[in-house]
Formats: sequence, structure tokens, C-alpha cells
Amino acid sequence: MIELRNIFQFYRGPAGPVEALRGIDLNVVRGEIHGVIGRSGAGKSSLVRVINLLNRPSRGQVLVGGQDMCALDPPGLRAARSRIGMVFQHFNLLSSRTVAGNVGLPLELAGIGATEIRARVDALLDIVGLGALRDHYPAQISGGQKQRVGIARALATKPSVLLSDEATSSLDPDTTRSILTLLQQINRDFSVTIVLVTHQMHVVKQVANRVAVMDAGRIVECGPVIQVFTQPQHPTTRGLVDEFAPQQLPGSVNARIIKLMAANEVRRGQLLRLAFAGDDSDRPILSDLIRRFGLDLNIVHGHVDEIQGRPFGSLAVHVRGDNDQVTAAIAHLRQVGVTVDAQALSNA
Repeated sequence: MIELRNIFQFYRGPAGPVEALRGIDLNVVRGEIHGVIGRSGAGKSSLVRVINLLNRPSRGQVLVGGQDMCALDPPGLRAARSRIGMVFQHFNLLSSRTVAGNVGLPLELAGIGATEIRARVDALLDIVGLGALRDHYPAQISGGQKQRVGIARALATKPSVLLSDEATSSLDPDTTRSILTLLQQINRDFSVTIVLVTHQMHVVKQVANRVAVMDAGRIVECGPVIQVFTQPQHPTTRGLVDEFAPQQLPGSVNARIIKLMAANEVRRGQLLRLAFAGDDSDRPILSDLIRRFGLDLNIVHGHVDEIQGRPFGSLAVHVRGDNDQVTAAIAHLRQVGVTVDAQALSNA
């Protein structure tokens, strides 16, 4: 549906050219919700604005629905943009217009008749749950309601693509969840492809099918959300995942292990970091290891969560036993789909 090929974006800076995007390649599949995440300054907003050519790339190719956006003349680009809705972080509503007036603005600009505009606006306001507020002004509604107006406005021209640029970053957690649920509903009911830009990993976790992780103008990791969350490869990804599912053991856990070793209570063994997802989380993995390999196991730390109804988690387990049996146990875990990071322990 959306394909970015070797995209570069340069800006003029006080000290010379600034590279906002550096060789971006990205494919977004039709009908999916694709997250784009990274820290501030990673290039996320530059990337999403390249898709509808609000920012024209300095180099590279932008394809939306098979159409080369960079090759379009002004009328063609306007027509293409009408099929790409956009939701902004700061709502961008006109204070002098009512809720209905803001939603209907793109239709007025497109020359749609008043009767059709009213019918379409009323239908959209019902979808976003604001039918009773159609005659209110932006100053009279909450931040979450303003964002719902922005979403309805973005859907007014019946787009096939919806771009969301940090649409929930200024909202409280409960309102964020409600907005994300609305975006999921729109994606499901209208088959709208959504590109969701955010710096919040929990936003991606709740709604995205796949995610691209950005750092310094590059995509450093990309894949299904559950894979990226349970097997982060790049330091930037690991840092983002650490915010809600720590990849490193807390200092108190490390201190407890060191204390046990000093007391000769841990004479040998390995610390295993286990990551699992989906069906693997329902298996009696640890009890199976004890039965199969005769090991002593002690869970020293753990975290279990869900990604869109699919459980995932990580465990830190201290394992003691015959070295060959421990090695065989690690091989077995990997064979059944559990990611294992093994660290040897010694009291020497």
C-alpha cells in the first residue's frame, strides 16, 4: 500500500544541512496499522509527512497505492492527498468553526454540496461519538474530544490511508486508550491503512500490527510487534522496550544473587533470561524442564503482559544442575520457541 524507497530528507540548519531521513526503506501493507516509533528527533514526523508529500523528499521514491507521489503534477497531488487523511498532535481545529464545521471543511474545499456535507458529517460524528456536540466550538470540548473531531475530519474525504502524527501524546492515559480503540475500530470497519507515529511504546503495543523503530533518521529495526517486543535486536529498541518490560535485571535482583553467591548458597549455575510470546506462554515450561532434565530452578525476576490479547513476557531464572543437562535444557527451550539468553554464574 505504501512504499518508501531510499528516502533522504535534508533541511537547512544554522550550521549547514541537517539530515532528517537517511536512506529510509519502508513497506506498509494494505489494511494494517503500522507503528513508527523513536525518541524525539529520530525523524518520525519527517517520515510520516513524506508519505503525503507535506515534506517532499530530497531524494528517493514515495509510492502510495502504486502511485508515485513525487511524479504527480499539482492537480494530481491534490487528488492523491484527498485519499490520505492526517491526524495531528495539536488537533489544528479552527476556533471560529463548530465541531461540525471543522469536520466538514475538507468537503467544502472539495466543492461538495451542503446536503451531502451535512449527511457525511453527521455520520462521521456518530462514528467518533460526538453527535451530541456537533454545534459546540473547540473551546467548549475536551482534548480527547478535539482529537476525535480531528479524526472525523481526516476521514471526511473517505481516505484509504490515515496518517497519525503523535495523535495521543498530549492526552491522558484513559483518553489515549479510547482514541486508540477508535483507531482500531476505523481500521477494522473501513479497511483504512493507518501509519501511527509515536514515541510511546505502549501505544504501539495496544494497536499496531507491525512497527518500525527509528534512530537518527534511520529505521534500525522493523517487524511484527510481538517479535520486536520479545526479541529486540537494536539498542534503541531495547531501550524503548525497557520502559515497560525491562530487559535488564533490577539492581536489587543482581545484589541478591551476589549475596547468595557470597554466602556459598549458589555454587554454580546459570542465569537464564527467557522471552516467550503467544502459545508459548501457556506451556508449563519450567515444570517441564525440572521433569525432563532434573534441574533446580529459581525464578528471580519476571514480567508478563499482553499485546492485543496475545500474552508475552520474560523470566529471569537461576538454574543449577549438571552442565550437560543445563545445555540440553537450553537447546530444548530454543527448540520450542523460547528465546534464551544464558549467563554463567560462579562464586569464584
